[in-house]
Amino acid sequence: MMGKKAVHAPLMEALIRYRTQGNASFHVPGHKNGQVYEHENIASLLQEVMSIDATEITGLDDLHHPEDVIREGQELAAKCFGAEESFWLIGGSTVGNLAMILTVCTEPGDLLLVQRNVHKSVLNGLMLSGANAVFLDPEIDTLSGLAVAPTTDTIKAALKAYPSAKGVLLTLPNYYGMGHDLKATAKACHAAHVPLLIDEAHGAHYGLHPRLPASALSCGADVVVQSTHKMLPAMTMGAMLHVQGERIRRELLRQRLAMVQSSSPSYPLMASLDLARWYIEAYGTDAFTVGLAAADAFRKGLKQLPRFRLLEPTQQALEGEYAHRGISEVLERADEGISGYSTQDPFKLVLYDTWGILDGFGLKHELETYGCVPEMSDEKHVVLLFTLGSTAKDASHLLQALVHIDNDIRYKETAGEPGSTEKEQQRFELDFSTWNNDRMKGYSSPVPFGLRPISPDQMETVPVDESAGRVAAEMIIPYPPGIPLLYAGETITEAVALRMSRLRELGAKWHGVADESMLTIRVFRLQ
Repeated sequence: MMGKKAVHAPLMEALIRYRTQGNASFHVPGHKNGQVYEHENIASLLQEVMSIDATEITGLDDLHHPEDVIREGQELAAKCFGAEESFWLIGGSTVGNLAMILTVCTEPGDLLLVQRNVHKSVLNGLMLSGANAVFLDPEIDTLSGLAVAPTTDTIKAALKAYPSAKGVLLTLPNYYGMGHDLKATAKACHAAHVPLLIDEAHGAHYGLHPRLPASALSCGADVVVQSTHKMLPAMTMGAMLHVQGERIRRELLRQRLAMVQSSSPSYPLMASLDLARWYIEAYGTDAFTVGLAAADAFRKGLKQLPRFRLLEPTQQALEGEYAHRGISEVLERADEGISGYSTQDPFKLVLYDTWGILDGFGLKHELETYGCVPEMSDEKHVVLLFTLGSTAKDASHLLQALVHIDNDIRYKETAGEPGSTEKEQQRFELDFSTWNNDRMKGYSSPVPFGLRPISPDQMETVPVDESAGRVAAEMIIPYPPGIPLLYAGETITEAVALRMSRLRELGAKWHGVADESMLTIRVFRLQ
């Protein structure tokens, strides 16, 4: 890595001064800079952190009314990430999502257009605000079955149908690093005079290196929430909210942030946000050199193990299990935009077993046996997360683990046997090829949210095959793809009722349901 620039980290420097001064503490926190644990070996690791675990005393500023070092740190963050104003978050992207929804939806019943496959914090924000949500169906990548985000055409249609909408909320990239360019979407939102809100929790690093996709801010988003602790080197729970333009009431946003965050924010967490930004500015694009090289080394080494493949826009269509479709068919499907996404985070490596012997959960377990702990897995894939902190040693360790797995006699004995993989592939293709056909509009009717729980007296159970026209009283999530097919309060259409029956027959698994056989569904009683 090349030499670093001289860059200011105002809060971190203030905390170092605080620690160096060694003043007697007659204020919180109660551990008194960690000295309560001075003779306890069990607390030695925490003692270092506790030495800067301060509070809002002279010289250390106040997150909720910043005037000094925190204000300067946030201004430097805004400059670094391309925002007009940035806010440090000490409750993860969760509090950022809550705050931006509460800022845009200020009256019960306000309408928000929301991507159907969102983080639960978005649903909690809808509940807290009492908003009505119109859910936008995401595009499904038909080659992998993974959900990405709604198309601009879907968003335009929903905005035309619901001109009273207060905004559009999307999640990009998804957990797998898949996404697309947001410029057209931002333009469509602004033409309709509504803000574009982006949960970019997994894309805090976007736009900081030529090989990374463009950031949501650079594409024109009005509010962007990022988990700085996920892909940049902040501590867990450290996140940021960035805002630009005149479509967001900044004063109200500050009030909402103060409402959903602790009035006693963690100074070590805030310092880590200051340092994450400092590191990016100090090293520039060189900050990513080692991590990208590690990911590239893994990709190169993986070519020697044809059993395993990575899911990527340019690779998935031409290699692995999809090769049997033929180049002409693949190219035709790509021209139609069926792949569902056009950008892939080079740090997110989505691995799968082309033999179909190890599903995602099994592959994750095997990797953990060899000391490699993946980020997550689903029924097919394992997500391997590299960052600017990853090294060539990490890549080598991972490749060696896959070599051991590939050579394992248990899997050699069953390699190439027909098994159940053909049946699974048939189910997989039918499932996802019909997803968007079931919802011709691409968006739902308004679904009310609120804090009042559904009581048993309000519900009854009916057969799924007879549920069309009723209002769902539970959330229905088929897996795959793990996208809510229904939210509580959403009217069940004939197409959705038929889809639930078809997925049940195909053997789909279900999350969030009372009847796991999906023969019945809970609905609201008729008045």
